[in-house]
Amino acid sequence: MKKLFAILAVMGVLSFGMTQTAMAQNSTATAAPAQTEQVAAADEAAAPAVVEEGGMHKELKTKFIEGDASFMSLVAIALVLGLAFCIERIIYLSLAEIDSKKLMAQIEERLNAGDVEGAKTICRNTRGPIASICYQGLMRFDDGVEDVERSVTAYGSVQASYLEQGCSWITLFIAMAPSLGFLGTVIGMVMAFDDIQAAGDISPTIVAGGMKVALITTIFGIIVALILQTFYNYILSKIESITANMEEATISLLDMCMKYNLKK
Repeated sequence: MKKLFAILAVMGVLSFGMTQTAMAQNSTATAAPAQTEQVAAADEAAAPAVVEEGGMHKELKTKFIEGDASFMSLVAIALVLGLAFCIERIIYLSLAEIDSKKLMAQIEERLNAGDVEGAKTICRNTRGPIASICYQGLMRFDDGVEDVERSVTAYGSVQASYLEQGCSWITLFIAMAPSLGFLGTVIGMVMAFDDIQAAGDISPTIVAGGMKVALITTIFGIIVALILQTFYNYILSKIESITANMEEATISLLDMCMKYNLKK
């Protein structure tokens, strides 16, 4: 439930920012027809400087407004939802990362002193899947190495599945964003041909206008997919790092168990 609230909160913040941007752009577009021809000419003269100041960010917002609202909104929703899942995973994985070597050194120190309960307390007071796996192994520490190995292996697979939760949704939005863009392009081309048929003439203005709106959806769909793919690869790298630390901690715990049983 906490994860759901976090995702909804992120979605709300991102949606609010996009809404404010769209309202600002719409108000500018509404006020434009009321300007005189002289002001319009002055704006055209100053356009290069404005574009240069705004840069790529302003250009992308302008193109977003020019695209068809029905499909551009779907691409924007895919971006918001995908980023929400990415941010949730990044926060979760960042909290799951700990100094595993320091933790194993503390556990080994307690075990060398014969204090198994003290080692369990250290694991309970430490966050993350590595500490949880070690705690499960210490629960069966007196039963032998085989029982400890079975316990940490079974619980390790559970913790690994927790690390990968939500990743399937991210891949869905990565595939969905360009697909929506391509769909918008195809429908935009069909609408352009409908306009040509209604006009009864192949006018370059009609064709260019329809094709421009159609291709903008594809551009933004690809941009959204690239953004989400970057976050997704970063998430995968963190999962691989944590999984490697889990395996290393498991091996170290089994070695400690063997040494502890030999001392008994």
